[in-house]
Amino acid sequence: MNLKNNILTISMAGMLSLGFSSCSDFLTIQPLNEIVQDQFWTNKSDVENIVMGCYADMRSQTIIDRMIIWGESRSDDMVGGTNIANNEALSNIFKENINAKNTYTTWGEFYDIINRCNLVLLYAPQVAEKDPNYSESDLNATRAEVSAIRDLMYFYLIRTFHDVPYTTTAFVDDTQKMNLPATSFDQILGNLIADLESVRPYAVSKYEETKPLYQRGRITRDCIDAMLCEMYLWKQDYAGAVKYADIVLESKTREFKDSKNSSGSSYGSNSKLFEGYPLFSDRTGGRYNGYTYYRIYGPSGSMENIFELLFDSDKNKPSNGSVSYLYGNMTTFPGIIKPANFIATDVPDELFKVFKDKDDLRYYENIEKVTTSIYGIGKYSNQDIVVSTNSASDVKVTGNHFTESNCYAPWIIYRTADIMLLKAEALVQMVSDDPQTDEAKTKNDSLLKAAYELVNVIEKRSSKATNYTDISYNDYSSKSQMEQLVLLERQRELMFEGKRWYDLVRKSRRDGKTSFLVNKVQQKGSDNAGVVQSKLAKMDALYWPYNSEEIKVNGNLVQNPVYGSGSDDSSYSTTK
Repeated sequence: MNLKNNILTISMAGMLSLGFSSCSDFLTIQPLNEIVQDQFWTNKSDVENIVMGCYADMRSQTIIDRMIIWGESRSDDMVGGTNIANNEALSNIFKENINAKNTYTTWGEFYDIINRCNLVLLYAPQVAEKDPNYSESDLNATRAEVSAIRDLMYFYLIRTFHDVPYTTTAFVDDTQKMNLPATSFDQILGNLIADLESVRPYAVSKYEETKPLYQRGRITRDCIDAMLCEMYLWKQDYAGAVKYADIVLESKTREFKDSKNSSGSSYGSNSKLFEGYPLFSDRTGGRYNGYTYYRIYGPSGSMENIFELLFDSDKNKPSNGSVSYLYGNMTTFPGIIKPANFIATDVPDELFKVFKDKDDLRYYENIEKVTTSIYGIGKYSNQDIVVSTNSASDVKVTGNHFTESNCYAPWIIYRTADIMLLKAEALVQMVSDDPQTDEAKTKNDSLLKAAYELVNVIEKRSSKATNYTDISYNDYSSKSQMEQLVLLERQRELMFEGKRWYDLVRKSRRDGKTSFLVNKVQQKGSDNAGVVQSKLAKMDALYWPYNSEEIKVNGNLVQNPVYGSGSDDSSYSTTK
């Protein structure tokens, strides 16, 4: 791993004298100044400033670009868009022509954040001894927060590269060994779970009401529980995934109820539960729909969202350059990425391979029609979207793009519907493949119906139909059918949110083969289709290569064999 020149200095965020006393300070900070460590770590504000710098770095275009490209670009959701030829690295990714020199294989910024978190964990206890205002509970909350940030960065890395260098030791000088070998995916995942479970009791559950953006824009216990839910799913510990999903959903339900009962709530009566779940309804009751879009993807810090990277609307402050460049803006739309054609035309052509029917509002919110043959990604690139209907066949979509230099769309890491569908996926995997007794068959049916209910309620809240027709349970009453329904609902609900490729990889890991993933990816077509089918037949190819510069500086890294000149065997080995 390459920590560049950050060993003796700590990348700091803006003016330290601010103290980050307001939410606007939280969104204003930029990772610009470097402060020598000897001048630091004396009081509570020093620790807080470093933590805020971690969030500032996560909001950088380099990080969010990779969250999108690593988690989505190789899936069936998207293809190259406007001026894609000008970005050779991204163009090659869409062709599955990925090599170790591709720009998007670099991971330095993720490790920079990891090291910053390790530095906080090293020095914060010393600050607690010096500053009486930095209490033990403050210290424990800091430990929980930066541990979760570090674990989130590692979680992105292992899902993308499989085995990666792993350390919880802070690098503070150039005498330390940094050319670490890769640690296995399974070992890192186990470490992340153990780490999060050890710190979750100390994480902040609710920030003070004077700092409302902190509740979604900083790590909370809900976020840690959401991470644990997904990590247990990747570990194939499905009971663990369900356990933490339930904890999150119970917490969000309480939040909705408390907000509805609070006269000072900005949500007011709109915070009522949807069929018992902490979800907003996309219908407003009239011919205008799209309420959920603004609540989730707008700058308001939605109660449905659990953790998101937030941006300020002030044009003089950092903006979400990733969404503006990749998905598009008021000046250039579509962006350099656009929806796959089969998805873009799914509803107009009444193919319904992805969306259930033309009443699914997510189609109109995810995908924006430019001309009869050109479609762009409306999600995130629009500040708000209104879908008006005069009849079932007369639908008008009105969006409002961000300007090129002032996109303040949040980037959502976890939200409620995501957790509901992770739970549904886990429930399906708990179904026995060969039930021998009536009791086992009854349990299977109960698990399948519980998964079905989660999918159906999310589908229902997204429908503009006056008289909604439930998804037919009888059409999905087997384990394999329900598994595909859940994955399809995740595609519809979380489209373009950096989830789809990881979902397909997770299923491939369960199956022990890539055939399902290959069939899905081939739907979007490719000018390199033969190579796509050949390369993706190997499990190793689902992960990215180590960047060539990392291989040069770290002799202990062994390249993924798919991308090197080594064996064609598909067994995965990246350690010496």
